[in-house]
Amino acid sequence: MANADTTTRGPSLSLTQFSSCCLKSESPLSVFFPHSEKIDSPLLNSPHRLNRLRSPRLPHSPCLTPRASTLVKRAIIDHSSAYCHWQIGLMEEARETLLVVEEESPNEERNTSAPDRQIGGWKPCSLIMCTEFCVCVAYYGIGRNLAVYLKTELLEDSVTAAAQASMWQGTCFLTTLIGAYMADSHWGNYLTIAAFMGIYFMGLVVLTLSTSLPLLKHSHFTSYLGLYMVALGVGSIKPCMSAFGADQFDDADTTAKGSFFSFYYLTVTIGALLAGTVVVWIQDNYGWTIGFGLLTILIGLAFTNLVSGSKFYRYRKPVGSPLTRMCQVIVAATRKFNMDLPENESLLCKATEKSEMSRGNEELENTPEFSFLNKASIVSASDFTTAGALNPWRLCTTSQVEELKSILRLLPIWATFILFASVSTQESTVFVEQGIFMNTRLGSLNIPPASLTTFDVLTVIVFTPLYDMIIIPITRQFTGKERGLSHLQRAGIGLFFSIIAMVSAAILETKRLEVASEEGLVHKKAAVSMSILWQIPQHVLVGIGEVLNQIGMLAFFYDQAPDSMRSLCLALALLTISLGGYVTSIILTTTDLVFGWIPDNLNQGHLDRFFWLVSGLCLLNLAVFVYLASRFKYKRSS
Repeated sequence: MANADTTTRGPSLSLTQFSSCCLKSESPLSVFFPHSEKIDSPLLNSPHRLNRLRSPRLPHSPCLTPRASTLVKRAIIDHSSAYCHWQIGLMEEARETLLVVEEESPNEERNTSAPDRQIGGWKPCSLIMCTEFCVCVAYYGIGRNLAVYLKTELLEDSVTAAAQASMWQGTCFLTTLIGAYMADSHWGNYLTIAAFMGIYFMGLVVLTLSTSLPLLKHSHFTSYLGLYMVALGVGSIKPCMSAFGADQFDDADTTAKGSFFSFYYLTVTIGALLAGTVVVWIQDNYGWTIGFGLLTILIGLAFTNLVSGSKFYRYRKPVGSPLTRMCQVIVAATRKFNMDLPENESLLCKATEKSEMSRGNEELENTPEFSFLNKASIVSASDFTTAGALNPWRLCTTSQVEELKSILRLLPIWATFILFASVSTQESTVFVEQGIFMNTRLGSLNIPPASLTTFDVLTVIVFTPLYDMIIIPITRQFTGKERGLSHLQRAGIGLFFSIIAMVSAAILETKRLEVASEEGLVHKKAAVSMSILWQIPQHVLVGIGEVLNQIGMLAFFYDQAPDSMRSLCLALALLTISLGGYVTSIILTTTDLVFGWIPDNLNQGHLDRFFWLVSGLCLLNLAVFVYLASRFKYKRSS
């Protein structure tokens, strides 16, 4: 019986024989079917023939052992993948001439008018920061006094004016996504800034005319048209300006990039300080026409300043819509849901050096996280048309897949920054309400409660250069890192300072309520004798937190964002400011409805409990951040 079985099966293919065939570039099937079609390039010469290899069925042979049959099937699939990679290579070689022509096109964002040694660096970066300074002065010059403008010029009531002012400021940060999309997809940062600065300028012109021409005075349509043109312009500029400035330095120059984001945030802060003092004073004393007119001239000068450095800027060419690229990965991975990933990662579709899928981007290494998305890079015969063209909705490069993974890894970290933005917004809301019920007299001076936010601004102005000059050299000795602390470590310490700020506000409010009880003011809507200057520590703590958290967040998002999505990621970072305001509103509304902690007479309320609640939420948020940051996988370039 054994002999009969041996005669029926014949000689089997051993693993050694199979490996030998592979090393000789022969088909293992030739051992068993010498007269059959070989599994090499003659067999794999068209997509139609490849369709039969998606689920290979071997001809019947009595001499195939089960293990050899499995190995042969794998060999067929490997040959199929190898052919597809070979076909991609031919397609890329065919496109090489076209790509060279495109690179020499005058429409491409590049600079050939100045020597390479003069392109980029701090000189053009200083022009960008001057432009950002003018943009911020104009933006805050409108926003700081907008509620007053709506009440005096458009004759709106206090509630409506406050609501409209808040909605306008929220819109300014929501439109950051528009500018980021246009920069990453079509125009690049420079053209996007220039185009939307034109819209910004025209909005200010409309706003100025609405206050100067008798025909347009008190016109809601004209005023809101100008305001929302400004919102579209300034919001779209914000993410592009920071990304464009950071692009002036080499990716390897982390010291320069880190210093840029510090000075960039410092520039924004100084602009806000100037707008909140000088510009507001001009508007109150010389009228809205002169106030808005000066801002219009300032934006005109900013545009001239931006264009003057066009010969020295370093440009990053847009490579198509990042949203489309992400959707292509999701669709391709879904279509290949039932396919198994190959054990050898080299069989996945890799972007060649001049591939139009990767041109202008860094090549990212394949990572095991979100392994389902890796299926988008599995090469199959159905990925090509009958003419041999590649379908990007069926096959994506591993680098394109990693771009989507980078965004997915950033989102959880991004969510933890929203609560810090919520703490920052409380400076102009809850902190002011607390200050109203404190003694605002300092000798003969009356201190407006809202003016204490100046200590936040001054802290940022002082602490930002101190961080670069003192803290970085000290921490570098302990960590060995060029920037002293990593971006996430810096941002996490900033979150910790937000907790201390809320605890400080809670302790202060507890003490204020005790003083109100001692002075018999619990049932009176009156300020206690406690000086408002006791609020300075909580403003200073928020300012330190901003220097650490906000600058660390911007640098982290720029560093970890894919090259093709840097403006979009910086827009997401700025979007936390808008969402932070919404979170503050939700917490305030919920606690007021459920607990009634914040009545009109704060002497009867429990604002201290609100601060303790926010402190607890910030502590929980910090714990989540530490957990996510400790497990965060940084992007890796090939």
